[in-house]
Amino acid sequence: MLIWTARFSRRRAMILVVFLGVILALVVILAGRHNQTEQTAKLSTNENRVEFLQSYGWEVNSEPMETLQFLLPKELPEPYVTYNELQKQQGFDLTACCGKQVERYTYAVTNYPDRPDGIQVNLYVCNGSAVAGDVCCPGADGFQQGLAFPSKKG
Repeated sequence: MLIWTARFSRRRAMILVVFLGVILALVVILAGRHNQTEQTAKLSTNENRVEFLQSYGWEVNSEPMETLQFLLPKELPEPYVTYNELQKQQGFDLTACCGKQVERYTYAVTNYPDRPDGIQVNLYVCNGSAVAGDVCCPGADGFQQGLAFPSKKG
């Protein structure tokens, strides 16, 4: 039988506990960054953006009708403030991207209830993540709504 003994002073034990705590904290931080990187890269391709919109129930054309890049102002003026209220209702917030480059991807929607054409979905992406989105119908009888698929009335 082999027996090992070790003597630790309180000071050495405290140093060991702090050292292990720092290592644990680094592991947690690095794991969080890895997950954030995966989420950030989530909408970096057209295929991922289409899948994201499909997760809301939308069927869209495979390629965007329009893409646009713009710099979001450091402070949101109107009409961004009003638009951001719609976004906050659905869990997004443009204020996180103030002063940053944002891409808008506009797709034609092919399955809006009772409207076979003329409906578009806009998806706003900042650093690879969705920061806003809406479904709209431009024109005189137009509308704008969040990304949630409308329930059929009946």
